[in-house]
Amino acid sequence: MNADFSVNAYLAAHGRLAPSLDARALQDGIDLVRSAFDAGRQIITCGNGGSAYAASHYITDWNKMVNLATGRKFRGISLCDNIGMVTAFANDVSYEEVFAGQLKAILDKDDLVIAISGSGNSPNVVRAVEYANSAGAVTLAVVGYDGGRLKQIARHVVWVPSFDMQLCEDVHLMFGHMVMKALCGAGIRDE
Repeated sequence: MNADFSVNAYLAAHGRLAPSLDARALQDGIDLVRSAFDAGRQIITCGNGGSAYAASHYITDWNKMVNLATGRKFRGISLCDNIGMVTAFANDVSYEEVFAGQLKAILDKDDLVIAISGSGNSPNVVRAVEYANSAGAVTLAVVGYDGGRLKQIARHVVWVPSFDMQLCEDVHLMFGHMVMKALCGAGIRDE
């Protein structure tokens, strides 16, 4: 057990990070998802590693819970969820094309592409946003660290200004939960 770690210190780190988060950018991100949903657009997510799980988590929550709450279709897709597709592009084309290659087959103008990356520099995620921008999609980067390349090229950004990957990933998941609650009309319970 690492003697330097403590639960209280971890929670305190989140307490110090919270005031530096841009609540307006978080709300704008929520509004982007709501706008795409209201317009019947596809909402497509991607990321690597923990961010791939966040991309899947977003779509799992949004597809299920928004439909249950509203009775309306939520057209969410995670480009991380079809391992056959990911490995086919990685093997036959390149790993940098695993997301952009999939977008070329399904993306329509004005769809929303949400790219999640702790560093903001994952080449395959950057490539997906570059392609989505060129195809007329709306792009949202959910990033940490200094925002990396994604912060520069995405049309919209939710940025967690921290170089602690776990804190960034925690807030990225929180953003997904905020979107779900907003679209479902759910309040926050303080129990």
